[in-house]
Amino acid sequence: MKALFTFTLVLFSIVQIHAQQGVKWMSWNEAVAANQEEPKLIFVDTYTDWCGWCKKMDATTFSHPVIADYMNEHYYAVKMDAEMKDTINFNGYTFVNPRPDTRRSTHQLAASLLDNKLSYPSFVFLNQNFERMQILPGYKSAKQFEPIIRYFVEGASNGVQYEDYMKDFSSLIGSAGTN
Repeated sequence: MKALFTFTLVLFSIVQIHAQQGVKWMSWNEAVAANQEEPKLIFVDTYTDWCGWCKKMDATTFSHPVIADYMNEHYYAVKMDAEMKDTINFNGYTFVNPRPDTRRSTHQLAASLLDNKLSYPSFVFLNQNFERMQILPGYKSAKQFEPIIRYFVEGASNGVQYEDYMKDFSSLIGSAGTN
């Protein structure tokens, strides 16, 4: 009985540590470099420091073990502050924040990725060639977010329409006690 208790305690500790790790975020440049070595889909979370729903996504959805595990395995996940001051050179273009010392000035790369539809949080799904597949605005719970992130890997890449994909979708997130 003591051995079973010890085993359960160790297993619980491993699960807790793993769940606390969450999504492994990268910068834009890190994702570009990683994609050159091993191509994957790219997921961009555009956020701002003042966005409450962005913070809620970080605290709930992106920290959910099912979401984090799936994203870490199938995506290069980029955390992009839409108001960052960094200069980013990509694909022959230089992207800057045109007014870096002005409050709520949007970085050109974030604006470009979002088609200038600046609501936060917003998520951009890119294929391995950095071509935009979809822009998705707004807070999503883990339960709402799971079919979306899985669709781009399991459905869209195979030419399946979202509605058809959802007919056979089976969630990895249990129904009790999840967000």
